[in-house]
Amino acid sequence: MAGRKIITICQWGGEFEADKDGSLSYRGGDAHAIDIDDQMKFNEFKMEVAEMFNCSISTMSIKYFLPGNRKTLITISNDKDLKRMIKFHGDSATADIYVMTEEIVALDVSIMPASRSSRTTLSEAVVPVDAPLDMKDDMVDDTYPDVSLSLPLDVVDDATHVDVDTQITMPTEISPVPLSISNEEKHMKAAQQWQNTITGVGQRFSGVHEFREALRKYAIAHQFAFRYKKNDSHRVTVKCKAEGCPWRIHASRLSTTQLICIKKMNATHTCEGAVVTTGYQATRSWVASTIMEKLKIFPNYKPKDIVNDIKQEYGIQLNYFQAWRGKEIAKEQLQGSYKEAYSQLPFFCEKIMDTNPGSFATFTTKEDSSFHRLFVSFHASLYGFQHGCRPLLFLDSISLKSKYQGTLLAATAADGDDRVFPVAFSVVDAETDDNWHWFLLQVKSTLPTSRPITFVADREKGLRESIAEIFPGSFHGYCLHYLTEQLMKDLKGQFSHEVKRLMVEDFFAAAYAPRHESFQRCLESIKSISLEAYNWLLQSEPMNWANAFFQGARYNHMKSNFGELFYSLASEAHELPITQMVEVIRGKIMELFYTCRTNSNQWMTRLIPSMEEKLEKESVKVRPLQVLLSGGNTFEVRGDTIEVVDIDHWDCSCKGWQLTGLPCCHAIAVIGCIGRSPYDYCSRYFTTESYRLTYSESVHPIPNVDGPTEKDSSLVTVTVTPPPTRRPPGRPTTKRFGSQEVVKRQLQCSRCKGIGHNKSTCKELP
Repeated sequence: MAGRKIITICQWGGEFEADKDGSLSYRGGDAHAIDIDDQMKFNEFKMEVAEMFNCSISTMSIKYFLPGNRKTLITISNDKDLKRMIKFHGDSATADIYVMTEEIVALDVSIMPASRSSRTTLSEAVVPVDAPLDMKDDMVDDTYPDVSLSLPLDVVDDATHVDVDTQITMPTEISPVPLSISNEEKHMKAAQQWQNTITGVGQRFSGVHEFREALRKYAIAHQFAFRYKKNDSHRVTVKCKAEGCPWRIHASRLSTTQLICIKKMNATHTCEGAVVTTGYQATRSWVASTIMEKLKIFPNYKPKDIVNDIKQEYGIQLNYFQAWRGKEIAKEQLQGSYKEAYSQLPFFCEKIMDTNPGSFATFTTKEDSSFHRLFVSFHASLYGFQHGCRPLLFLDSISLKSKYQGTLLAATAADGDDRVFPVAFSVVDAETDDNWHWFLLQVKSTLPTSRPITFVADREKGLRESIAEIFPGSFHGYCLHYLTEQLMKDLKGQFSHEVKRLMVEDFFAAAYAPRHESFQRCLESIKSISLEAYNWLLQSEPMNWANAFFQGARYNHMKSNFGELFYSLASEAHELPITQMVEVIRGKIMELFYTCRTNSNQWMTRLIPSMEEKLEKESVKVRPLQVLLSGGNTFEVRGDTIEVVDIDHWDCSCKGWQLTGLPCCHAIAVIGCIGRSPYDYCSRYFTTESYRLTYSESVHPIPNVDGPTEKDSSLVTVTVTPPPTRRPPGRPTTKRFGSQEVVKRQLQCSRCKGIGHNKSTCKELP
């Protein structure tokens, strides 16, 4: 199915003109519109454009500007480039496309012997006699052989003056020879706009940095390398890197100003002029400034794509590390400094509580003032949990991939629609028992509730002890995901993949079994496979993970990674500086609350629509059931099984009513017999009214997180520095949730049927 559509305004036959600020304007030519989407292939698009303008597809190139940047043309050369262009223009209905044909290369001084000396002049491209100076692209004709010519040429050597009327004497029998364009020349088209960044003696710059950047672009455009002879805050002297080449430039500060002015320049090159493609002049800062606009629109811009794009656009071959470092610098310039983000934490926490009254935001540092822990919980989340959510919290964590690593701890709940509801989260330097204990203390202080809370979490990392200590009277349901991982780890190497899969299935069946008898049957099935696994499960405290024994109300939520959606939201920001990461999470929570509140205002049912459907499905099962009175408010219901329903205690012997919070079919049959409505016996957390209460409060924006004002000057005395941990080299590991297979496939020998090796390493004799 086609995705987003965009109208491309294809323009051809015009020419670009440079404005004073360096931006390019397109004048003249024809324009036509073509509808495209992200399913269109580049070759199809190119063929349609060629047919529209009646030009050759083999000599045509297609370019565009990034939104808001009309200084750099981006080339579209494959399907990936076309999709990226559509993504870049995601907020626009149209995109301007410029169709160009390959140039006919006229006799240029750069292909003549000893012609390097003219490469730094303003009249870079020498055009044939009687041709206009603004001659633009023509079709390439490869039928002519390359011609080496030696022509008399008057070369201007004055760096401060260029005679654009320089005459070239040509034999009358030689006309302009169309030459095939090399890949390097094609690649250099993007750098042509930098050919005149250095014009000569007297040119001024706002500072040394601007001069260095202009010099670097100039060298890239003219394809030569240079080295610094002097380079400080008030003067820069540079010479060509080629041995013996006289090209040289000197700039220094104008007295009593910060301006840098070119004082001397020898514009003559006598070196061979081989194309520099090794990335020598492409410094990290240059790479960062070049990819900045793309990185804004495409945050997941990969270093390997940066390498390819720089090579394609500028003819410079970077290595992977140069691209990676350039991206890191660009990210820091866009996102802010990681180090500064930690120093802003005191002010940032105050801003959270000022803009969202009733919220909690606090942090701690170590003795050396390095960051230790940050806790955040918004008032809207606390209010929604206390007034509309079941007393059920899921605890889990995710590793962060920022420069200083760390771990995100989170407490999430389930709203009435069984969707993730964020309650509180914390950024800590590492996932330790002590940090989990501190996090739960903060959760306890923000939730002054008398309701016993059911936790679904791992039993390791000190959580079993911390939950029991901080929340006395609460219930702790062990996460089946972590229990399964531990079981497989302890049984490592003893069973085949298929046998382990069967044991895991029986384990989950035992956990979900509502009655003791069915629980015991599942465990006996495991016992028939492995007595060790059977004993392991009996010793793992089934009263904390099996429905048949668990005293709390989990509503059939058996895994702590229920909050996976929240972690996916956080993962979009896990590489940002800490304050910006929290700000992104806050924005996601704000959007979530607004969307859920708006949607619920449209509901006309007493229960949440999804719960209405579940109740309806149970009601359909009532017809064949027979209800018998047994005295008081206890009823016997006969069908495929015989169940006992206690209408006063909302209890059915099938356990369906207690586990889900909605009346089971047996309870609905009894409720109908006594003339009551099933809605009166549904958990209040599933009503539309409770759902609206859950999302009734709003998370407010936090303006101006750059730093404290005079009013907050006292906060400056609190110093927070980055933690000592740093991101290790190599690819970061990824924590996976959900349907991840916890049982890894093991090798099994096809000869002896043993586990842990294959036929080639088998020690059994054949």
